[in-house]
Amino acid sequence: MRYRLTFVVGMAVGYVLGTRAGRERYEQLRKSARRFMENPAVRNACESAAVNGRQMAGKALDTVSERMGDRLPGTVSDKVRSMGGRRAAQGSPLDDGWGTSNT
Repeated sequence: MRYRLTFVVGMAVGYVLGTRAGRERYEQLRKSARRFMENPAVRNACESAAVNGRQMAGKALDTVSERMGDRLPGTVSDKVRSMGGRRAAQGSPLDDGWGTSNT
């Protein structure tokens, strides 16, 4: 019950503060967030994180497959392999299909 009450109070405070800030402040925050996400450095960092995540997932699959053998569910290995296959099919390991790259 205590957590529910805390949640409701938090929602009420957020609503009051949000309505006081108004639509103008909301639009200002939205515009600055859009500018941030369109920044080439941010896009490259996101792309690098995605590429590294795919590589680590492949390495993790190899390690887990070695240790677990046939006990690994097929759906897990299929999903990780499809992620790697999609990347390899597009050519360069840094090519994400969106026209951006780390170079």
